[in-house]
Amino acid sequence: MVLAIHSDASYLNESKARSRAGGHFFLSNDNEYPPNNGAVLNTAKIIRAVMSSAAEAEIGAMYINAREAVPQRRTLVEMGHPQPRTPMQTDNSAAHSVVTNNVQPKRTKAMDMRFYWLRCRDAQGQFRYYWRPGSQNLADYYTKHFPASHHQNVRKEFLTPARHLLDLRRRRQKGSRAVELAQAIAAMKAVPPRGCVSFCDQWSHVKAN
Repeated sequence: MVLAIHSDASYLNESKARSRAGGHFFLSNDNEYPPNNGAVLNTAKIIRAVMSSAAEAEIGAMYINAREAVPQRRTLVEMGHPQPRTPMQTDNSAAHSVVTNNVQPKRTKAMDMRFYWLRCRDAQGQFRYYWRPGSQNLADYYTKHFPASHHQNVRKEFLTPARHLLDLRRRRQKGSRAVELAQAIAAMKAVPPRGCVSFCDQWSHVKAN
């Protein structure tokens, strides 16, 4: 059970030239590209500071989501699920190059703290950053203003269909009934009927005589 994150940002699409950060947190397996397994947490926040570029907005979103993930990692470890580097997906190649230390940007004092923090957590073995196209980034859903048709098309990625929920509830009810029946049968076998002597009682009586 490995925590995985998709991180995304939309640049200058909010009032007062601000940007929005989004995150899709889910539990998956330890693969290079962890498959989606249903969200355990979704984030959608407006970044307070005005970002100077799309890359800075993406780094700001990664910083916000990484900070959210730190206590979740600790909780999973305490529950008995050791965590490797938490994989975090981004769809911005410039931001990915900065946080993986492949590019050293200039004149970025406003964003220095964020990307140094992300680099530091990477060096500590807490996070692993990787790039995938925007069409495969599930956090994109929480950062943009989409038409109703898009919501209908991607709904199955984020919500469990009602028929599946009903099927799961029926299975749970059948399982609980089967457990109750097994417990009742076990209780009946443990207590002999009135007026009857168990085989063990009869054998002990024979040995005594």
